[in-house]
Amino acid sequence: MKILVPIDGSEFSKHSIEFVTSRATLLGHNPEIELLSVQAPVPARASKLIGNGSLSGYYDEEANVILEPAIEALKAAGVKATARYAVGEAAPTIAKVAEESGADLIIMGSHGRSALKGLLLGSVTNSVLALCDKPVLILRNKPAPTNDSLKVGVAIDGSKYGEAAVEHILKNHDIFGDHPTFYLMNVVSDYAGVVMPDMAGMALPTMNESEVRAMQQESFDEAVGPSRKAFQDKGFKTEKICLVGNPGDEIAAFAKNEGLDLIVMGTRGYGAFKAAVLGSTATRIAAISDTPLLVIQAN
Repeated sequence: MKILVPIDGSEFSKHSIEFVTSRATLLGHNPEIELLSVQAPVPARASKLIGNGSLSGYYDEEANVILEPAIEALKAAGVKATARYAVGEAAPTIAKVAEESGADLIIMGSHGRSALKGLLLGSVTNSVLALCDKPVLILRNKPAPTNDSLKVGVAIDGSKYGEAAVEHILKNHDIFGDHPTFYLMNVVSDYAGVVMPDMAGMALPTMNESEVRAMQQESFDEAVGPSRKAFQDKGFKTEKICLVGNPGDEIAAFAKNEGLDLIVMGTRGYGAFKAAVLGSTATRIAAISDTPLLVIQAN
C-alpha cells in the first residue's frame, strides 16, 4: 500500500503521524509512506527580487521545518518514510501528487466544523475530496488507537457506494489490524409517515408495531446480508447493527457510544465544479463526530 500523508506542522498533522505509527499490522507489510509539505508560492514580484537560487533555498528551509520533525517521529517508531515538498495551492497540489504518485490512501488531519456552522470539513480536506478520487482518511481531535486491531463501523445502505467501501476494506484490511471487528451499520426508516386518515380526519397508523419491525428487519437484511457474507468469507468478525432514524446522526451516535476507532463509508465522487461537498450522510458524520472517517469515493 502506498500512503500519502500531507502535513503542515499543526496538531492535526501530528494526529496523522500518530495514526500511522499505531498500525502494526500494516507496517509489518512495509507500506510506502510519503510525507508531503505544500509550500505557498511566493508572490511573483517578490520572487523576482529574491532570485531563483535563493527562492529554492527558502522553500527547502520552510519545508524542512515541517518535514524533519515528522520524519524523526516516524523513525523513532521504527517507521521508514520518504518526504518531499511541492509549491502551490494546498488542495490541488495534494490531489495532483496523490494521482501522479499512485497513492492508495491519503491520510489527513482536519479541524472540521460544528453542525451549526454548515456541516463542512476543513477547506483543504474538503477540496482534496473534490479534486481526486483517492480514498481519504480524515482524522480529528482524537488520540490514535492504542490497539492494533480496530473496532470499525461500516456504513452500508445497499448502494454501489456502500459496496465500494466493503470492497476497499477487504482489499486493504491490514490498516485495520490483525483481528479487527467490523460493525455493519444500516439505518432503516421508522416508517413514521405511513399513516391514513380516519373518518374524522385524524391520522392513524396503517401498520402495527410488529408489522413495522418486520419491514425494518427485511430492509436491514436486504442491505447488510451480502456484505456480511463477504466479510465472513474472509474470516472477519462482524456485528450487525440496525439503527433507526437519521443516518448521519445515528451512525455518529453509535460510533461514540460504542467507542469505534474508525468509520468507513462510500460516497459518490464529485468534481471540483460541484464544490467538494460530500454526500449528506458523510458530511453530517464528519461535522458532528470526532471518530476518524475513511471516505471511499465511487463514481
